[in-house]
Amino acid sequence: MLDRFGIAESPLRVAHFIAQLMHESGALTKEYENLNYSARRLVQVWPWRFKPHGPLDPEEYAHNARKLANEVYGGRMGNTSAQDGYIYRGRGLLQLTGKGNYAAATARVRRCVPSGPDFAKEPDAVLAPGWCLAVAAGEWASRGCNQLADAGDLEQITRRINGGTSGFPERQEWLRQARLVWS
Repeated sequence: MLDRFGIAESPLRVAHFIAQLMHESGALTKEYENLNYSARRLVQVWPWRFKPHGPLDPEEYAHNARKLANEVYGGRMGNTSAQDGYIYRGRGLLQLTGKGNYAAATARVRRCVPSGPDFAKEPDAVLAPGWCLAVAAGEWASRGCNQLADAGDLEQITRRINGGTSGFPERQEWLRQARLVWS
């Protein structure tokens, strides 16, 4: 899969890919995005959605992953139904999020393996050993991360994978460690 998506073309690409994958998956320990936040943490993670800056009361969403996901992911990223935010919450090696991204992952994987599953219909298939790496590699390549890895631009790779720079110091450390293996 790394060959098919151009990641294996250089050790630097592989190291950057592994660094992002290790951070997003909690060193391969997280299958699903952790949405079990305290009220205090909700305000830190989504300051413009929750009081005092945003309109939502964090106490109503604290430790309620389904309600939180449907609120923060509902109506965007291809999510259109009431429960889509939770159904298409982050999962997999790079925490694929949003029904639109699950559909796009289906198309990317099926270009390489026509018999691949429809991830929008079977979201948990993203976690399957036979598909998880293909989904992550396809997502990586589709976001232009190979070229950013060639340039050594960890910050932009992080923005493309995460949407921001969350966990940047940990990603730097993962990259340092990965480069020891893929030098």
